[in-house]
Amino acid sequence: MKQLFNPETPETISLEVDWSPVWEVILGISGYTHEQLRHTFDMDKNWSFNKDSMPSSLIENLHEITETNFWHGLIMLQNRLSASTIQEFSNGLTELAIDCFYEILLPYKSRDIEPVRKETAQRYNESQSFEKYSSYFEGHEFLGGYIRSLGQYSYQKICDLSVNTIEGWYNWISKRQEWEKWTQALEFEQKQNRSLDLTKPIEQIEKVTGGVKYHPEPSVWTVKMIPHVSYRPWLLEKRTPDTKIFFYPLKEEYLTEPGIPPTGLVSGHKALGDELRLKLLYQLVKGPLSLQELSVQFNTSKTTLHHQLSLLKAAKFVQVEKGIYSVNYAQINSFSERLTQYLGVKK
Repeated sequence: MKQLFNPETPETISLEVDWSPVWEVILGISGYTHEQLRHTFDMDKNWSFNKDSMPSSLIENLHEITETNFWHGLIMLQNRLSASTIQEFSNGLTELAIDCFYEILLPYKSRDIEPVRKETAQRYNESQSFEKYSSYFEGHEFLGGYIRSLGQYSYQKICDLSVNTIEGWYNWISKRQEWEKWTQALEFEQKQNRSLDLTKPIEQIEKVTGGVKYHPEPSVWTVKMIPHVSYRPWLLEKRTPDTKIFFYPLKEEYLTEPGIPPTGLVSGHKALGDELRLKLLYQLVKGPLSLQELSVQFNTSKTTLHHQLSLLKAAKFVQVEKGIYSVNYAQINSFSERLTQYLGVKK
């Protein structure tokens, strides 16, 4: 049997490195309102030290964002709007149809559940539809409650809270001395990665993000990579029906002056400067363990161990996948070398 073959250009993932002050503002809000992990953020001390200069209206809005986890919605909206200014973000919201607005806000679950998500967006006036969709996220850290909150707030209330919080945070954080340096460094990072080799998307993602090993997912045709300062040292992942987003921390060298120790070096030594955390690391070197297994071995509550492990994870000494903690040997092996480099000690 003869077969006709018509050569076509193979399809590949579209790659983007995106950044704007709006992204940095939203990631700052996301980090500040992440109560469980906030103590591990590089910016936590800065936020706490300058909190007295926050207007009361911003504090109230941030509390509401914390309670509802609407920071997730801010990320989803900015992903669609790609606003470069707060005014563009505000204008973009008013131009969205209401059902489209909710379709953007509702988190993606799977292709099988996608009809339910779209139906929920169409029935945005019915709180029970949000309750039904939230049931697909039971067990998730926050998405179930986030979806229920969407059903409890009016469309206008969500819009007002979103814009007011973003405006308030920008007006507050942009007065900080470091803001201009951050924005210049982030803009430079974006320009440096403007031209990417689309024939090697997996390698390019790993290179730009500093180590993300991306495994292609069904229906994902676009991967966005967004550098940040405010969410350091964490890498944040988000997913829409057709897009994967990686928010990756800006390289340390963009942010430090000669003689000033890199934040990662300081946080790393703090993470190692505790007897229990060193014992945890010692135990994990022997092999990966779950939080439950560690709790039994150390006769310590899961809450206490989770707090200690989050500090080791923030310093990248340990990693966790599907609830199993393991040692990041690359970070351990390179840590002493980074101290030597900072001190200028010659081998």
